[in-house]
This record gives sequence, structure tokens and C-alpha cells, in this order.
Amino acid sequence: MLAIYLSPVYIIVHIFCMLWFIRFFKSVHKVFQKRFMQVFIGLIYWFFALSMLIGFLLPHGALERFFKLLGNYFLGFTLYEVMVLLVYSGIRFYKRHRRFANLALLDSSRHLALSGLAAILVMASVCTYGIYNAHHIRDTYYNVTIKKPVAKFNKLDICLVSDLHMGFNIGVDQIAQMVKKINASHPDLVVIAGDIFDNEYSALEDDQKLIQLFQSISSKYGVYGVYGNHDIEEKILAGFTFDDGKKDEASPQMDAFLKKAHIHLLRDQGVLIDHSFYLFGRADAEKPGRGITVRKSPKQLTKGMNQNKPIIVLDHEPRQLAALSKAGVDLDLSGHTHDGQCFPANIVVSMLWPNSYGYLRKGTMHSIVTSGVGIFGPYMRVGTKAEICHVEVQFQ
Repeated sequence: MLAIYLSPVYIIVHIFCMLWFIRFFKSVHKVFQKRFMQVFIGLIYWFFALSMLIGFLLPHGALERFFKLLGNYFLGFTLYEVMVLLVYSGIRFYKRHRRFANLALLDSSRHLALSGLAAILVMASVCTYGIYNAHHIRDTYYNVTIKKPVAKFNKLDICLVSDLHMGFNIGVDQIAQMVKKINASHPDLVVIAGDIFDNEYSALEDDQKLIQLFQSISSKYGVYGVYGNHDIEEKILAGFTFDDGKKDEASPQMDAFLKKAHIHLLRDQGVLIDHSFYLFGRADAEKPGRGITVRKSPKQLTKGMNQNKPIIVLDHEPRQLAALSKAGVDLDLSGHTHDGQCFPANIVVSMLWPNSYGYLRKGTMHSIVTSGVGIFGPYMRVGTKAEICHVEVQFQ
């Protein structure tokens, strides 16, 4: 419903941007001053602006994938298009209202063409960098110490990934890159902190190839994961979901995928690994999924655990950090925030979460939040990075 209310804003914004582009092209060459050329430019612009909606309305298939991916690229372009044009318009407004402004020069075709070209180059540069940055996964390293002894070893190497968002955006190439980096680090344990899928199982590029890639992950204690708020089967358009009256839960195909991929799904449950440390996977705070109405509280999840042993919690969203620390949790691993994904959203996100990204000490507990491997919505990362977190845990 919110998408319907916001649609007039989307239309108005793109009318403003379209008119700016038409004006720019008119200043470049007189051929663009002809009416049919202006209509042509407008049609091209709206082809991109409506690509998300076209993909949403199309039946499953290659054409749907093309338009949805195109729409996600253009969604990122729209963000920086609007930002650049607002700055551009602000500068022109300031110059126009200066006491000794040269209006003839300011409105000349040459000035409009050069200043418009500079604005387009800024848009293109930021978006090109953002797309490149989203495609390339980085390694991030953390070292933490848990003051509890483990008889069998004194160090545990954990590989933390999150927010894969496999679907129209993230496919085989990105996951292959991730698996290669994971295996190169020879981890003891691999954990996936939710949002493995991007709402629609049918959006997967090649589910069998993806399963094979996950099967090839090598770690001493295997791969464990939890579901996030996007690991549910539902239609989505530009980040907005459409309620179909059904309970928000993963599809049976998603469950079967994880089983075949050798990913141990923890649904508000814990395991004692190698009789040495606990790993508890929490249900998502927003959409706990099938069979779970209210997820366990921090006190409930540690109840019955031997708190002389290290307790590690895998929670998609970095919530209840203080309560988890008081309940005896030693290490909390999360994702969800994407670190904002695209500037300036990272600044906003940092104000909304106790730990929006990176490392935070909460009492005696260590909290680590990853920005994730994949992306959601705009196929760009600006001011953030796609990453795999390598967490070396020392026991004392």
C-alpha cells in the first residue's frame, strides 16, 4: 500500500529529471530542439524509469530477469541522479540570484551544455564505481578474546557472511567469488547471518549450480545459517512488499535448497559443537517464520547452557545486544544493515542501530556486524563494501 502512496513522488521526481535531460540535449545540438527528438528522449528515459514495474508485471522468465535487473541498476542511478541534479540546481539558483550575475552567460547553450556534461560525468562516475564496488567482495578481519577456556583448542577461526540476497541481483558469479575466498581462509566454522535469498526462490539464476557451490565450502565444523527478513516467499517491487494474506515464511524450496547445500539451518535453536562451544541461531526479529510466533528471549536461549563454555549467537539483526550480554552470550554475529549500502544511507543507518557495522563491545560480549556479501535493491555500493568477515576467536 505504501508503494501506491509514494508512486506520485516517484513520477514527479522522474518528470523533473527527464525535463532536465531534454534541456541538456537541447543545449548540446540543434537537432535535439526538434519536437520528435524530445519525445524520443522522454520515451527512452521512461523505458528505464518503468523497467522495475515492467519486470514486476511480467511472468517468470528471461525477460522478467532482464527488466528487474535493469530496474535495480536504474534505481541506484536515480539516487545519485537526484542528488547531483539537486546540487546542480542549487548552484544555478545561487548564481542566478547574485547581484551581478551574468544571466546571458548563465543561460547560454554553451554554459548549459558544459555544466550539464559535468553533472552527467559525476553521475556516471559515481554509479560506475558503485556497480564495480558491489561486484567485488573484500576481506575484513577481526580478533576477539573470550575469557573462557576450551580444552581441545585455544583458537577458533570463524568465517561470517550475511545478506547474500541471491535472486535477480546476486547470482552464480558473486557466490563463486564468495566461496573461493572462504575456502582460501581455511576456516574452522562458516556462519551465514540471514537473508540468504531475496524473497523469490524462482529468481535464483541457477539453483543447482548454487547448491554445488555451497557444497564445495570446506570448514572443520561445517556451515550453519539462520533466516533473515528476506528469506520468505513474497512479491517485491522497489523494496516494497505486497501482502497476499499468507504467513511470512520461507518456501519449502528454500528449506530444501539449504539441506542439499549442506547448510545447517538453526531456527531459534542451539547446538553444542565438538563438546566445546555453543552456537545458537535466532529466528528473525521481524519475520520469525514457520512455526515460530515469538522467538526466544536472550535469557531463554542461554537457559540450560553450561555458561563455562563459550556461547556464540547468530542473529540476522543486531538487536538486544545489552540483553544478550547480560544473558551470558560471548559473541554475537549479525548482518542486515548492509552498512547502509549506498551513501548517504550509511550515515542514517549508523543512527538507527546500537551497532550498525563493525565491532562493538557490549559489557563482556563482542558484537560484530557485517555489511554483507550481496545487495538489496539498487545494484550499487557507495561508501560501503561487500565483504566476508574473518573472525579469529582466542579462548583464555
